Amino acid sequence: MNSAASRNADTPLLEIRDLAITFSTQNGPVNAVRNAHLTIMPGETVAIVGESGSGKSTTALAAIGLLPSNGRVSGGQIIFDGEDITNVSEKRIIELRGNSIGMVPQDPMSNLNPVWKIGFQVKETLKANGLDGANSKERVAEVLAEAGLPDAANRAKQYPHEFSGGMRQRALIAIGLACRPRLLIADEPTSALDVTVQRQILDHLDRMTTELGTAVLLITHDLGLAAERAEKVVVMYKGQVVESGPALEILRNPQHPYTQRLVNSAPSLASRRLKSSKVTQAPAEAVSVAEPAPSSAPAEGRKPAGKGENLIEVRNLTKVFKLRGALGKGTDFKAVDDVSFNVKRGTTMAIVGESGSGKSTVAQMALSLLSPTEGSILFDGVEVNTLKSKALFDFRRRVQPIFQDPYGSLDPMFNIYRTIEEPLKIHKIGDSKSREKRVRELLDQVSMPAATMHRFPNELSGGQRQRIAIARALALNPDVIICDEAVSALDVLVQAQVLNLLTDLQAELGLTYLFITHDLAVVRQIADDVCVMQKGRIVETATTDEVFSNPRQKYTQDLLGAIPGATLLV
Repeated sequence: MNSAASRNADTPLLEIRDLAITFSTQNGPVNAVRNAHLTIMPGETVAIVGESGSGKSTTALAAIGLLPSNGRVSGGQIIFDGEDITNVSEKRIIELRGNSIGMVPQDPMSNLNPVWKIGFQVKETLKANGLDGANSKERVAEVLAEAGLPDAANRAKQYPHEFSGGMRQRALIAIGLACRPRLLIADEPTSALDVTVQRQILDHLDRMTTELGTAVLLITHDLGLAAERAEKVVVMYKGQVVESGPALEILRNPQHPYTQRLVNSAPSLASRRLKSSKVTQAPAEAVSVAEPAPSSAPAEGRKPAGKGENLIEVRNLTKVFKLRGALGKGTDFKAVDDVSFNVKRGTTMAIVGESGSGKSTVAQMALSLLSPTEGSILFDGVEVNTLKSKALFDFRRRVQPIFQDPYGSLDPMFNIYRTIEEPLKIHKIGDSKSREKRVRELLDQVSMPAATMHRFPNELSGGQRQRIAIARALALNPDVIICDEAVSALDVLVQAQVLNLLTDLQAELGLTYLFITHDLAVVRQIADDVCVMQKGRIVETATTDEVFSNPRQKYTQDLLGAIPGATLLV
């Protein structure tokens, strides 16, 4: 029996009183958290919500003694199970980690060792807490299965790079839960997961809470998730707790202006397609460099698509991969299976589905980063897979990507000016003076100050980096932007800003979007049409309104039903 079960249910498991956290920087001390307070009872789930930089993750890291070396608790108390652990020894904190306090961090690539197999990393956690017995292999497979990994015994033999992003996150969750901690700190534990797997993970956390008495401190930017899964919500803003209380009361009747903004920005099934106040202009007007705008004249034998006509045509697209490693066994894996759809000029087509449904593989083929095994993709009447040398070079000028992780797609050694200027130099557009003018215009278009050009990616927030990625994608005046989970890692306020920005840019520049996502609530706001993918195939295609108001396929109905808080935030 878990020791928490026998404890007084009226005694807090974790109590944070007037917590202050200070970081030492070259410019002097920074007070990241001030007078923070929260209480978690045994078996209770408490969610901390707030925008990036609000102090929610810093508060949680302090509770497990994992602040960076330049950070320190400068005031207040952290009391765990009646013990003041604010300034205890490193040895005592290590004793608490794992068995008493578990941690699921957000970024799996930064927290999984790339040279160790997944099973070994789970076993190391068990070993560190004295739980690696004779049946350790079975226990490793068990915790991986509990976290939602299929064929767990074989998956344990694979390396992190052989897992999808969602699978890596599930492995981290398995490690965090391996020792059955009394308190689990979950920092955005499902942000990389599709809604159906997310529900599986959250249901498992609920079972731990009810059966084992495990409390959960849930850090999230997803208000729907907080409303559905937490008994209490703590709202943080600029390092301070501005509001706290019962989850539904906070989210249905927010009192603080910041909480009101969070709730109003949260996408839900009641959302509608965003509208722009921008006046539609010809795309060529956006380019102001010394040289003329990129020629939009069609290649020989090609008819340009008119407004509302198909700009992208996907016909019977199939992609087969040869499997290798522990699960390979010389077999083929059909990631995309006979997919067909059209995207009209000036519209947004969303492709949605679970992790592994094939949607990102379709995006990579549309970008000509992968070659189809069968079928074709036509861009403006020309088959993409047949493009060579100059024609392919021109295609890359007209079709640009925005990836999920802006930090991973921006060179950390380039400042922002060089990052945005680089495509202009590669395509030999303008001279240095006109390129600088163009960079300034692009920064203005994405609502970033011109002074940002002298900074580096690590000096920007996640939302600011994503705006830079959008500015770089716009630099060559493309016809199409392919967004692969472009807003999934952003908090709701920044997400709302980026979605409004994309909507305004589409109206102003006549852009066409292919929007890859697992977040159907976001689809409601950004897309005109939707393709729903399952196991490599399209199971439903319709307008956004039709898919949301009258989904025909059970799979689509299940996806909509799995959205956290779908009815609570309506």
